[in-house]
Amino acid sequence: MAETLTKLDGKSSVLMVRKLVDAAKMPAQLIPYQTSLSFDPSVDSDTTATKSGTLASSSSVETDLEFEFTNNTHFMADELRHALFHGAKMEMWIINKDRLKLNADGSTKSAYAWYMRGNVQEDSNDNDADDLSTRDVTFTVDGIPSDGWVNLSGDNQEAFDYIFRGIDIAKGEDDKAGGVDYDNTVDGASRL
Repeated sequence: MAETLTKLDGKSSVLMVRKLVDAAKMPAQLIPYQTSLSFDPSVDSDTTATKSGTLASSSSVETDLEFEFTNNTHFMADELRHALFHGAKMEMWIINKDRLKLNADGSTKSAYAWYMRGNVQEDSNDNDADDLSTRDVTFTVDGIPSDGWVNLSGDNQEAFDYIFRGIDIAKGEDDKAGGVDYDNTVDGASRL
């Protein structure tokens, strides 16, 4: 069976983070309102001319990780700043929500991801009078990032997407307030 080639949109790559010391206490957190994400692994290379020809050498992999977001009151936005001031080690995942792995039953709960650890190197905050407050956070990444698949729970998916909410009083963030999701197998005028 041939694999279907799919383009990947930049808006589908998101960053999730947490302090390494919190790995046993809480799941990774999605920083809300991300506007850009840059992942740039590279090696420096050099050549030496010899009488037999050129010899190439390269350094260890260095990875630049930077993302921007609209500043907000999510607790992890504050944790990033505190991690910079206190040198806290962070875990970071770049998750591509469009590159999914199908389970045997056809369900899709695994997404392609890069995992890395490092420290917050810079946290720049711009507060122009005629615009939203923005943050630009850069990480220093330790070692070589690893890629693989992460399982997306219902909570993770809800962090990526809005739930459909009805017009009744909502008693909490996850309360659907009487709303029922659209079901394309039975809803719509052309369904029999």
